[in-house]
Amino acid sequence: MMLSNILVFRFLLASCGCLLTGLVVWGLMSACRRRFPVFSLQRAGWLLGQLAVVATFAVILLPHSERLRLAPPIELPESLLAQAAGPHQAGAGANASSTTAESNATVKEYSWLSMLAHAWLLAYLLGLAYTVGRWWQARRVLHGLAAAGTALHERWGMPGTWPAGLSVTEVDAPISPMLFGLLRPHLLLPGHLRSFEPEQQQMIIEHELMHLHRRDLHWMSVGLLLQTLLWFNPFMRLLRNELAWAQELGCDRDVLHRRPASARRAYAAALVAQLQLQHRQGKAALAFGGVSAGTVAARIGWIRAPGAVHSRWARGTAMLGLVAVSGGSLVLQPALAWKVAPPSPAAVAATTTPFSCTEMVDAGSGRQLVHEGHCDERVTPASTFNIAVSLMGYDSAILRDEHSPRLPFKAGYTDWNPDWRVATDPTSWIHNSTVWYAQQVTTRLGAPQFRRYIKNFNYGNQDVSGDVGKHNGLTMSWIASSLTISPVEQVAFLRKIVNRQLPVSAHAYDMTARLTALGTLPNGWEVHGKTGTASPVLSNGKDDLRHSYGWFVGWASKGGRTIVFSRLVLEASQPGSSAGPRAKQAFLRDLPAQLDAL
Repeated sequence: MMLSNILVFRFLLASCGCLLTGLVVWGLMSACRRRFPVFSLQRAGWLLGQLAVVATFAVILLPHSERLRLAPPIELPESLLAQAAGPHQAGAGANASSTTAESNATVKEYSWLSMLAHAWLLAYLLGLAYTVGRWWQARRVLHGLAAAGTALHERWGMPGTWPAGLSVTEVDAPISPMLFGLLRPHLLLPGHLRSFEPEQQQMIIEHELMHLHRRDLHWMSVGLLLQTLLWFNPFMRLLRNELAWAQELGCDRDVLHRRPASARRAYAAALVAQLQLQHRQGKAALAFGGVSAGTVAARIGWIRAPGAVHSRWARGTAMLGLVAVSGGSLVLQPALAWKVAPPSPAAVAATTTPFSCTEMVDAGSGRQLVHEGHCDERVTPASTFNIAVSLMGYDSAILRDEHSPRLPFKAGYTDWNPDWRVATDPTSWIHNSTVWYAQQVTTRLGAPQFRRYIKNFNYGNQDVSGDVGKHNGLTMSWIASSLTISPVEQVAFLRKIVNRQLPVSAHAYDMTARLTALGTLPNGWEVHGKTGTASPVLSNGKDDLRHSYGWFVGWASKGGRTIVFSRLVLEASQPGSSAGPRAKQAFLRDLPAQLDAL
């Protein structure tokens, strides 16, 4: 697989999100400029506007930012995350073929979106390379001009030398005086500047030196970098242009501070004369003549009537607005939700006929390695749901580590198994499948947050209503009740855990991996897994005590490869033993040879 599809889709979503943010930021900044004209001089405001757009783009790319979103998610089929599945193993039946055909149809339906996402990523990289090339060419032009000129060691008409570290060159070219070079500042002065009045020469050179004093080269470089990263966003170019405008106006203001009106008129006249003489304007430099015929009038207006020097209201309003825009843009961006296609109608009705299923998928590529048996029917997850509860508990800080919290057993707790009638911590909970401990976690979460986790996990049928009329969804929905999941969906859920694509904390992933660790196989594969046992529910609502579901789900890792698996059996009940542990024992017995063959 070229690149994980989830990253490609997230990149497309981030690109769209930053365009929307750019529009809102530009509207806010334009409103501030109209309300507070002095805001045009504020470099920080325009640069922070660019940073707000880039921050939105970057945060959307983060793997766990979905938990911050309020907008409904954009649901895409899980199959889009993977390459086309390989041939099924020899044991696959008719149901597997039917499911594959439906999955292929879904992939075909959404293939245009996948192609669009990959095409946009390619276009972005090409555009980025082109933009970088343009700036590099502009840099070469400036250095070429400097190499062709004459070095100046003394100031024109002024005593003393140039500031330390600054190289000054006189060039015979119709350009504006300009400053460039972040690490090695270089000032280019055109030869025609000698025809200006001495006072005008002095103020023009002071303008360029003011850029150096104000560290405008640093501000310009950051603005250019941000614009280059999001070259496709027109609002980044507009904001960067306003940053350059603020830098020129700021230097004009500082140079003319406390100078008489006659000096202001001479300065404005020099600006007009320079505009008439220059034929080239540096794209990667700070130029005194950085104006056009359309903007020269506005700049002269500021020179003649500069207005207020500072405006706390302007800065404060803009800063608060940018924070609100950035936060609002993020939480209102839709997240991506990956869903598994629902099983075919023929597989919806539960059966009491014994069956088995083995589903194995490469966690990295999504390639289906094994699909044997009856794998599309949704049944109760039983204690395999404790993997999901563990993620919820650690993410919400109800659970803290392997042995905390340790909760005492109390009368009235679920105690079908005598081993449950003891104080329990997270480690013993997972080992013994202690139902009441999981119920304590979900109860502390509360119904709204519990439902939100189930939805964000896209877990099975997402039905946590519980038994009809009993209102016990928060404590019983996963035990032979309303919540059901198929082996195919179990594998999809486990892939998201292994690839850390769920909106939970890193601590939740780490602790869940520790609790489910089962050791290392003789061939070096490290196995994580969880069992589950439950009785099927008959059409009359009663448990079928003659049969049992046995689950064993998890993943195996070796080197840089991880394979997720799901084993489900429906078989005759056996007194004194549970179907889940039996499924685990049989699966692990054959697993080393099976992994070596994949």
